[in-house]
Amino acid sequence: MKGSCLCGAIEYSVAQLDSAIAHCSCLSCRKAHAAAFTSTAAVHRDHFCWLKGEGKLSAYESSPGKFRHFCSQCGSQLVAERAGKPMLILRVATLDQDPLTKPEFHIWKNHEVLWLEYGSQINAYSEWQEGR
Repeated sequence: MKGSCLCGAIEYSVAQLDSAIAHCSCLSCRKAHAAAFTSTAAVHRDHFCWLKGEGKLSAYESSPGKFRHFCSQCGSQLVAERAGKPMLILRVATLDQDPLTKPEFHIWKNHEVLWLEYGSQINAYSEWQEGR
């Protein structure tokens, strides 16, 4: 599977996901992604490679030893890592293809924002509605 950042300056390839997809609602993921949660999966370093733009990567140490790697042009977070660990933490939403698997669990639920709602009580539109 291939993935990329928002501006397309960075591309990567993943041979396989090495864990289930999980939603994470921890405070640092919420702040880093400006979202209610982020979806992640572990990928063994041997199953991941940068295809283009590796020189445009920047990193931020969000907690001791954990580095979040993002595009220096558009800000898209792509992976996180802990030095010496065999797995990267892939930001699944940056995949350009369907991983053909569904999330299996949600972590840091006690950090979830109170305003988050799912389901039929929320109006849904297939595209942006003009005039909104």
